[in-house]
Amino acid sequence: MTVTDWLLDSDPAIRWQVMSDLLDEPAEAVAAERSRVATEGWGARLLALQSPDGQWDGGTYNPAEETDPGAPGQPWTATHHTLVLLRELGLDPASAEAGRAIGLVRENSRWEHDGQRYFDGEVEPCINGSVVAIGGYFGEDVQSIVDRLLDEQLDDGGWNCEAEFGSTRSSFHTTIAVLEGLLQHEQSTGASTEVSASRRRAEEYLLERRMLRRLSTGEVADRDFTRFSFPTRWFYDVLRGLDYFRSVGGALDPRLDEALDLVESKRSPDGRWSLENPHEGKVHFELEPEGEPSRWVTLRALRVLEWAGSGER
Repeated sequence: MTVTDWLLDSDPAIRWQVMSDLLDEPAEAVAAERSRVATEGWGARLLALQSPDGQWDGGTYNPAEETDPGAPGQPWTATHHTLVLLRELGLDPASAEAGRAIGLVRENSRWEHDGQRYFDGEVEPCINGSVVAIGGYFGEDVQSIVDRLLDEQLDDGGWNCEAEFGSTRSSFHTTIAVLEGLLQHEQSTGASTEVSASRRRAEEYLLERRMLRRLSTGEVADRDFTRFSFPTRWFYDVLRGLDYFRSVGGALDPRLDEALDLVESKRSPDGRWSLENPHEGKVHFELEPEGEPSRWVTLRALRVLEWAGSGER
């Protein structure tokens, strides 16, 4: 079995992206496969877990019931994290199932912070970046959050959830979340001079640091940046950063070379990549086991390398 065959022998959420991003199959075939995300596999399972009030696990960012404080990680079962995953699975935003789910969230979900409506956003840019991505993807008006994020961009080009507590230096984690959100917003509503300029500044923040290094010392900022995961949750890693630049398209910046070499170095002899860093915490269900070959990581690595001109299937 080839790596491509192995990828296709999986959930519709993976198959349609393989068909689109690696095989360049006709749009009609891709759309037909994508439509199955709402009715089969992981996507259908997540949709079935939504309560009649629109929430997952009783809360917006956190479950209604307190999690054991001694449990590792954080819970990933509340509404926000579930919507992040549904977008990553590629649930068709035009589907009846998506329309129903998002409509319930719009009407009923409120942030624990201060009772704000879900698509009005929260206060932390790391959260708001992903809300913009979700809103843009599913056709919701998130312009007020976009305006807020543009105002909150730091002098070094990125964002940091700790800015409200005085931090003046950006974080990789927050910056990638906002970048993904702003890109999705432009893809959904059309390019904006102001948003594009903001993205360029934030992209430069990552590029100046070669996607993983401290600007001050040149050291790797966090070893976990070199370990690949899916779902990525709110965490940055090199593959997530590269997949963002692939989504942007355009000319390949040579400052991505080290990150691309890192991805290539992790390809196993059989042509697959492993799940190295699952982010601990309560989940609805496991997608893939830690340490094993990962279809999600392999798909994302292959499409990044193909975009960079070195992909092999």
